[in-house]
Amino acid sequence: MWFGFGWVNVGMGGLGAVLPGLPSVVFFIVAAYSFSRSSPRFERWVLGLPGIGPMVADYRAGLGMARRAKFVAIASVVVFGSISAIVAYQRPWLSALIAVLCFVGILTIVFAVPLRERVLLERARERATRGTDPADGIVVVGVLVSTAETPGSAGDASGSSSRIPRDATGGG
Repeated sequence: MWFGFGWVNVGMGGLGAVLPGLPSVVFFIVAAYSFSRSSPRFERWVLGLPGIGPMVADYRAGLGMARRAKFVAIASVVVFGSISAIVAYQRPWLSALIAVLCFVGILTIVFAVPLRERVLLERARERATRGTDPADGIVVVGVLVSTAETPGSAGDASGSSSRIPRDATGGG
């Protein structure tokens, strides 16, 4: 059952990649979930797909969408929703329904889906405040977030870091 459902979603995701207005990533997310319950081989295949795999992995890690992806998604909803509403102008109720669904979609993208860059920055700040920095020099949005020494490292007799990591605004 899960295996078949995974392939249905791969098919829908493939259609979404070529048909304007039909999403693709959400179907690949569901496909990866389905394959995780039925076929680890095909789960790895979905996660290894160029372009789609990293977005599915980011979703699984709770990273949300990149700023550019949000912009493209919102622009697509506006453009194709507007075209659809204009084509349906002879049925005002249908045009209104399309407009409402587009508005709900945009609100979902803006408010319910976290911004990837913000999530990464918050996680880096949490690591810095806990005093654990497993990877010195984490780069988030092209800005050096932390170069602090790990607690207890050489030159730090107190066991806490003396350098404060910088956030994306450049403040300390």
